[in-house]
Formats: sequence, structure tokens, C-alpha cells
Amino acid sequence: MQNLLTVILLLICTCAYIRSLAPSLLDKNKTGLLGIFWKCARIGERKSPYVAVCCIVMAFSILFAQ
Repeated sequence: MQNLLTVILLLICTCAYIRSLAPSLLDKNKTGLLGIFWKCARIGERKSPYVAVCCIVMAFSILFAQ
């Protein structure tokens, strides 16, 4: 379960970063299978403080809990 959460957090952060560099790359695919990346970018932009806290918590749990 922890690995899945790590992958989801990394996907959200990566998509938000890519959208900040090249918005047209993700904006043209708002529907379909590639729309998942656009949705992840939107989550990363709108909920960035919560995503950042989750990333920090996940980092500490990976470093110190295992």
C-alpha cells in the first residue's frame, strides 16, 4: 500500500512540474487515458500544500519506518 501511495505522490508532483514547464503538453489531453496526467497536474497545482505535506510524511516514513 505504501508503494502505491509513493507512486501516486510522485505522479502528481511530476505532472504538476511538467505542466509548469510546458502547459500545452498536458492541456491538449484533458480527456481519455492521457487525461489522467492532466488531472494529476491539476491536483498538484490546487492542493500543493497538502501534497507537499504528504510528500514529507512519506519521505520520513520511508527513511525511518523501514
